[in-house]
Amino acid sequence: MKIVFFGKNAANFHPGFQELLESPAEIALVSDALDQPGEAELLAQADVVIGVRYDAGMPALSARLFQLPAAGYDGVDFERLSSTCTVCNAFGHEVAITEYVMASLLARHVPLADADARLRQGDWHYGSGGANGLRTELGNQSIGIIGHGHIGRTVAARALAFGMAVHVANRSPLENPDYAGVYGLEALPEMLARVDIVLNTLPLSPDTKGLIGKDAFAAMQPHATFINVGRGAVVDEAALFDALSSQRIGSAIIDTWYVYPSADTPNPMPGNFPFETLSNVTLTPHMSGWTEGTVRRRTQTCADNVNRLAAGKPLLNVVGQGLNPQ
Repeated sequence: MKIVFFGKNAANFHPGFQELLESPAEIALVSDALDQPGEAELLAQADVVIGVRYDAGMPALSARLFQLPAAGYDGVDFERLSSTCTVCNAFGHEVAITEYVMASLLARHVPLADADARLRQGDWHYGSGGANGLRTELGNQSIGIIGHGHIGRTVAARALAFGMAVHVANRSPLENPDYAGVYGLEALPEMLARVDIVLNTLPLSPDTKGLIGKDAFAAMQPHATFINVGRGAVVDEAALFDALSSQRIGSAIIDTWYVYPSADTPNPMPGNFPFETLSNVTLTPHMSGWTEGTVRRRTQTCADNVNRLAAGKPLLNVVGQGLNPQ
């Protein structure tokens, strides 16, 4: 079996991959640009391609499996893939993203860095017994989670453990007696009006693009904190910037963006608006799910699917088939 790791992102999942396979395989790494001798041919002839994108201008594939080492599949043009090619994704990032969400929220209630800096100057501002240093508690906050997939469910469990009131908006019906409220996506404004924190976990699809826009931000409470760890384009960028710059909402923590590094622009600003000038937003570089544990778990998922393909077993996390009948 011929396996190709396509691009810089996919290369992160190559170390140790061979040892996870149950049968011999030829493994190659090719660059994103496919500009080195023989790279395009290696990609075209592979039985399995591991990568995060496939679009116009790339060679036709003979692969039976296009394996994403990530959850999102919006970078894959299904219409260009053969109908004999199965597309699968990989998760394993929900624990890391949940820790990111909880850490970013806890930092607002437990100011460890500020307390440390003050005490080094002999300032006991946060000391017990003083009226001025009283802190707030995360457990007294309510959170509205948009989406109840791997990330949404894991965040909800951690939030409940902290004593938070958990509300969830999801496309399909839910039943959980521990949740303070459950809503369909059509009732999203109703949930947004009731919570202190709004968390988007949705992937990008034609149905979710721009789902969170001007009306959604208008429905949020003025003190609300908005967090995006789903795809950037699920949130209307102009509406987000306006809500923050006008202080229509209190603050935001944004990890998924609208502008990403490229070969021509390796260090761009992450938006088409100057988010970096706003004091009420925390910007992070799409890091929430990027941990050693995530890489290890996704590598295992990719290897499991290669082993299943070789053995003729059903594949895991099937997203769909290619749409090209050739």
